[in-house]
Amino acid sequence: MTDPQTTLHLAGERTVPGVAEENYWFRRHEIAYQELLPHCAGRAVLEAGCGEGYGAAMIAERAASVLALDYDLDAVRHVRAEYGVPAVQADLGRIPVRTGAIEVIMHSQVLEHLPDQEGFLADCHRVLRPGGILLVTTPNRLTFSPGQDTPLNPYHTRELAPAELAGLLSAAGFEVRELLGVHHGPGLRELDARYGGSIIDAQLEVVLHSLPGQASWPSGLLADVTAIRAEDFALHAEALEESLDLVAVAVRP
Repeated sequence: MTDPQTTLHLAGERTVPGVAEENYWFRRHEIAYQELLPHCAGRAVLEAGCGEGYGAAMIAERAASVLALDYDLDAVRHVRAEYGVPAVQADLGRIPVRTGAIEVIMHSQVLEHLPDQEGFLADCHRVLRPGGILLVTTPNRLTFSPGQDTPLNPYHTRELAPAELAGLLSAAGFEVRELLGVHHGPGLRELDARYGGSIIDAQLEVVLHSLPGQASWPSGLLADVTAIRAEDFALHAEALEESLDLVAVAVRP
């Protein structure tokens, strides 16, 4: 694979494969794709907000067809060149797909960026055929920005708690079949203990106290982060309030 750092600008919020310092976040997103891929098998899938494109490439291996959308033209070009997946530049405020044309929509780690989440979900309802599936992953506000009415992340417009996500999906006309959470598995809990309670905080400490693009990672921490696998995360419906990310499977009646 081409070095993503040389082909796609790292804007600070786009997660990419193949970068050691990004591996925790990449694997945390990858586990959700892995768990949701069976819903895509043999179906016409739209990825709404594809980013770097690794997820669209995973979907393409299982789906009958996949179309990737992203607002960033550089990302769209990268997806086409790197993965050979059809990709189109689009504003998710209005999905450029005809009504009832899609069987599955994947929307991973993008909803928190959108200024009109209700409008986007209503448009997902429009483009999905009856029985179509909407797959959504988004940070859990209760752990991502705990106690904050507004997001700590400047790239986010609104983060959601579990009940808020379920409520938005229901209000848009969807039936929520599953609401799951991403958690640290045993290996990551060991790393949490090793780094004073949070491997996330240990990474943020390095980044927040470094100049942009000049983070100096302790060798032990970087080695531990690089070794993380998707399987080190767990996805289940227990303790949703404590989950890192929310994963919803919703159906258009």
